[in-house]
Amino acid sequence: MTIKDILVNLAKSFAYKSDIKSSLIFGKYVSIIIYLLLVITFFISYTLITNHVDDKNLSNRNNVNELSQNKSFGKIIDHFFSGLNNPYVESKYIIQNNDSVQKILDKFNIDDKEIQLISSKLVKKNMTNIYAGRELSIIYKVDENGKKNHLVSLFYPVTNTQRIEIVKNQEDFEIRENILQLYKKETIVEGTIQNNLYSAAISAGIEPNVIIEFARIYGFEIDFQRDIRKGDTFEIFYEKFVDDNNIVRDTGKIVFTSVNFNNREINLYNFKDKDEDGYYDINGKSIVKSLMKTPINGARLSSAFGMRKHPILGFNKKHFGTDFAAPAGTPIMASGSGTVIKAGWCGGGGNCVKIKHNSTYETVYAHMRSFAKGIKKGKKVSQGRIIGYVGSTGMSTGPHLHYEVHVNKKKVNSQTLKLPSGKILKGEQRKNFEIERIKIDLKLAELKDN
Repeated sequence: MTIKDILVNLAKSFAYKSDIKSSLIFGKYVSIIIYLLLVITFFISYTLITNHVDDKNLSNRNNVNELSQNKSFGKIIDHFFSGLNNPYVESKYIIQNNDSVQKILDKFNIDDKEIQLISSKLVKKNMTNIYAGRELSIIYKVDENGKKNHLVSLFYPVTNTQRIEIVKNQEDFEIRENILQLYKKETIVEGTIQNNLYSAAISAGIEPNVIIEFARIYGFEIDFQRDIRKGDTFEIFYEKFVDDNNIVRDTGKIVFTSVNFNNREINLYNFKDKDEDGYYDINGKSIVKSLMKTPINGARLSSAFGMRKHPILGFNKKHFGTDFAAPAGTPIMASGSGTVIKAGWCGGGGNCVKIKHNSTYETVYAHMRSFAKGIKKGKKVSQGRIIGYVGSTGMSTGPHLHYEVHVNKKKVNSQTLKLPSGKILKGEQRKNFEIERIKIDLKLAELKDN
């Protein structure tokens, strides 16, 4: 039988449906065709729908971007979220003069009973001291009825390495003293002065309190406002104390320091003699003299000792002191150790401090804005201690320090006065100093090599 005959017979069986087997074969082929048509239809529909959804999503994304950039919409969102009142408030506060923990909590409207409870706990633990200028962190819950707020936590530093933590625990408060674990790190920094010592030292990465100590050490030999020139160099080897994250938390002593100015070099080593830290040159001679050359940093000499036309009275009058112009509030140091014999109003001198250093020397500091804490008659002060702050009280045309030196009750020019030189180490002290100096030199070489 040929293929043609087969097809003819198959067609007949399909046409008349008289052969059951042929009908089954026909039905099988029809099912396959319908299945294939359904698969093709599904694939085409899926592709069309997916493309439509992608286009719709792209359109929606564009609409969302346009909406988010719309200022009116932004205001609506801000308003919506602002309506969700968060009862907890976190705040920072800089501790002010005469503040106490009780006063600060009262400023934040904390519940009176909570303040009394915290205050009594602090007294029992002897943790009532706080210090102006340091930042305090507080979290409290605002009362829904507009009554007193409720403290959640309060953290404040006592020192660079110690802070007090007050945390609420149910109806009570836990008060803890947290002390940071610090590690000593020896550092050597070199710098070249372009404008002034302070800016050069800051640029070199030296901490401000180290700069102040550096200037104090050399205050007997150098006037940093007039002796220093552009191109002069300095070197400071000092201690830092860092935490686990290598963040500087405190600084220690200056171990060695060097200044090269006006073709003159002064190298100084720290040495402890009979429980007294001092700075000595290579020959074992102390830098310390009876009085510092200038009792103020960052000032300029605005009026020298001698005859001048008085800026207020208008006639020639002898000026029995040296004036240093400086911004109001600049710290003023005691130029030598001694006893305060006056801390009050001095007429034309305004607020002034007088210090008796010994049977020969007295110094006067006038026109102060205010006195440092604890400075009063009878108070003993050490050389370099802050005794007050620059002001313009009394007969003054602007903020400045009027500084006088009296030698045997006679007023003399502080800038030309020849002061006794510092002590010189001898005998066993000198031997101990030489050993310490060699150790410092070796450490310096090691740090520079690294």
